[in-house]
Amino acid sequence: MTEITAVRRSGAPASRGRTTVADVVVEKIAGMAARDVPGVHALGSGFARSMGSMRERMPGAGSGKSVTRGVSVEVGEKQAAIDLEIVVDYGVSITDVAGEVRENVISAVERMADREVVEVNITVSDVKLPDEEDEGEERQRIQ
Repeated sequence: MTEITAVRRSGAPASRGRTTVADVVVEKIAGMAARDVPGVHALGSGFARSMGSMRERMPGAGSGKSVTRGVSVEVGEKQAAIDLEIVVDYGVSITDVAGEVRENVISAVERMADREVVEVNITVSDVKLPDEEDEGEERQRIQ
């Protein structure tokens, strides 16, 4: 009869190894979470949005909006700090929108990237007025 020896491994399978989360991953999560908040018109300054809009029209430059525009992060082994630059819609409470953005970003990053968010700094760089056209709308009209 053959004797079978069981090899016992210590620790759960999930704890055997290391998971690294790149900064760009946290930037994308934070950018998407911020955009999901009602009252946030866009992320990034007017200049950054203009340059991004021009880049998006160039052949081979990638498709769609850059999710990370207006987002910068510092990511460590267990923590993350996030800086956002947003444009809000006219008529909304900037304080309320910033609070909701902060809550949504913290929740998303902590849940998806398993990093404690130590701070979310928000700069409101512009207000989108109802009669203003987006940078992209005007350019498309005159092509």
